[in-house]
Amino acid sequence: MNYTEPLIKARLIKRYKRFLADVEMDVELDNEIDIEGKKSKFITIHTANTGSMTGCAIPGSTIWISNSHNLKRKYLYSWELSSSEQGNLIGINTMLANKLVKEAIEKGRISELHDFSKIETEVPYGEEKSRIDLLLTQNDGQKCYIEVKNVTASFEPGVAAFPDAVTARGTKHLRELELMVRQGHRGVILFCVQRDDIQTVRAAKEIDSLYAQTLAEVQKNGVEILAYGVTFSGDEVPDGIHLTKKLSVV
Repeated sequence: MNYTEPLIKARLIKRYKRFLADVEMDVELDNEIDIEGKKSKFITIHTANTGSMTGCAIPGSTIWISNSHNLKRKYLYSWELSSSEQGNLIGINTMLANKLVKEAIEKGRISELHDFSKIETEVPYGEEKSRIDLLLTQNDGQKCYIEVKNVTASFEPGVAAFPDAVTARGTKHLRELELMVRQGHRGVILFCVQRDDIQTVRAAKEIDSLYAQTLAEVQKNGVEILAYGVTFSGDEVPDGIHLTKKLSVV
């Protein structure tokens, strides 16, 4: 996926109230005016990530933001990329995860999910009023239910961990996938890792032991676990994010 226009470099001051962050720009912006009526380098932006963003919201770090050009929005700019302590890029926009996986499937980048005739999104399923992120109809007619999980946390070099906060919703999704497998379909949990410094993904049992336990149980009962990581394109300014790298799962 390529960004529609070049991202804008900024320095993170702080993230707060889950959806907001204060940043400092390199240049003053015409459409951002301070309390004295002057152009401002300090703005508040929208954060498209409701998680804890562990290791992804370091005050003083370089981040990259996008301009929506939507003057009806209260916060015109959105946070897209963070930098880790080592300077690696991290995609923090959770709304992109499903799009990245769908694009990768359609372009044949995910070898385990290549044999399909139809792909649907947000289809109701299960017994707990859930909606599946992606539903593939394979060429032989079998249904493949895919739950996508966005992964950004890393507590050790080269290893990403999910979740970064307790997730009852995530545990529910595992049970729903297990039910689909019992009914004769495929059930897949796909970890979409939006960082390029990762080789392995693991369950963060130190954060949510129930999720980790449930993940192990449903895997034994036939739920498939996949993990893929991204690469970023662009030189000085990132211009795209693409799900391309198969990762190992612990």
